[in-house]
Amino acid sequence: MKKIWLQLRSYYGEYLLLIALAVIIGLIVGVIDAYFGMGLLAITDIRDDHPYYFIPFLAIIGVFIIFMYQKYGKNSQQGMGLIFDVGQKNASDIPLRLVPFIIGGTWLTHLFGGSAGREGVAVQIGATVSHTVGQKLNLKKHQTTLIVIGMAAGFAGLFQTPIAATFFALEVMFVGQLVYPALIPALIAAFIASGTSHFLGLEKFQVFVSDAFAFHFVNFAKLMIIGVIFGLTGSLFAKGLAYLKTFMAEKIVNPYWRIFIVGIVLSILLLLCHGGRYAGLGTNLIAASFSGQTIYLYDFIAKLLFTIVTLSVGFQGGEVTPLFSIGASLGIVLAGLFHMPVILVAALGYAAVFGSATNTLLAPILIGCEVFGFNYFPYFFIVCAFAYFFNFDQSIYGKQLNKIQI
Repeated sequence: MKKIWLQLRSYYGEYLLLIALAVIIGLIVGVIDAYFGMGLLAITDIRDDHPYYFIPFLAIIGVFIIFMYQKYGKNSQQGMGLIFDVGQKNASDIPLRLVPFIIGGTWLTHLFGGSAGREGVAVQIGATVSHTVGQKLNLKKHQTTLIVIGMAAGFAGLFQTPIAATFFALEVMFVGQLVYPALIPALIAAFIASGTSHFLGLEKFQVFVSDAFAFHFVNFAKLMIIGVIFGLTGSLFAKGLAYLKTFMAEKIVNPYWRIFIVGIVLSILLLLCHGGRYAGLGTNLIAASFSGQTIYLYDFIAKLLFTIVTLSVGFQGGEVTPLFSIGASLGIVLAGLFHMPVILVAALGYAAVFGSATNTLLAPILIGCEVFGFNYFPYFFIVCAFAYFFNFDQSIYGKQLNKIQI
């Protein structure tokens, strides 16, 4: 009995420590996420008001970003790849300098018009903070758990969808395997980070869908078909990003010339295409999709291509918000083709394309529910399930491990 008691005390004592750390990590990450997110929104407004003052200089700022990373960033340039390496115990250190580098690089990328996201930044911030805390307390054996806690906090602090953030962090590291030991502390960190960022003034994107859509065989078939289309779109994004990164690195070996040449091309095309419509996060396309504004048939493919090219040559930022915009704008198109409620299909695309491109299932279902309402859970479940199955095991995270063997 004494031995069992000592084992239980040791296990739960360590787990209580992780929970306490989750509270601290959630608070810290929530604060950083709030100011990063609000800064990014302010930068977006400045660029949108004066696109011709900033977008023409994208190539120059790209060279500056590469210089800073290569001169001072050390291995922080590996970004999400480094987070996955540490979480999978293939590496042991994430430098704290990653936080200011990824925030600064992302702000500059967006200010000058690069088509990129923000989720990867928030996840890296959270993982770096949690890893640093673990290192200070010599908790190396809990390295994976701490990374998951930080990722959940980072995602939740930025998007304020703590349940989706928790399951995103649990399932994204290893396909087909949830990191269950991190469940409770990750959930606590996610809710605290979400509440903290909201308290500090970062607003949550939320749309209440009220479309009626009967649940019968014909509509079930429609949901399956659009799920497949969303899945193929996410797969195309992930595959295209991986291919273009390799292609660009082979064709233009010097990273400075690579980002400079492609940056010039991007600047010209971004300005020619509706004066910067496809620059930045893509929140303009998301807003247009859910407010009845104009969505062109080609919006989703244009945003997909601009984002892939921007990220493939070294500009900083994430992929998820552009994926949201790609899915929502594609949903508008599909709603017309299949005679389905427009806002509902845009919401389904918002979630499902994200899930397909990240090779996750639970997170997109839950983010759909947290943003658009839990009343539509069955529809999100069906569409995201088919999107997940038809993504052909592609992921924007090249170091995601697949544990599924069929």
